[in-house]
Amino acid sequence: MVPTIVTILVLGLCVMGISIKIWAKKDGEFSGTCASQNPYLNQEGENCSFCGKSPDEFKECSGKN
Repeated sequence: MVPTIVTILVLGLCVMGISIKIWAKKDGEFSGTCASQNPYLNQEGENCSFCGKSPDEFKECSGKN
């Protein structure tokens, strides 16, 4: 019973933290969400599948070409 309550509280705090971050950010957007910005996830240097830009072309991913 106690582990269930602790799990629910931790998950609730996580959801609340993400909600506060979305609320505090302009237009509710996360910054740096393109995987091509992360050299560990994009070792081949492929373009972003969301915005189409190459890793060295953009400073932020807005989803617009």
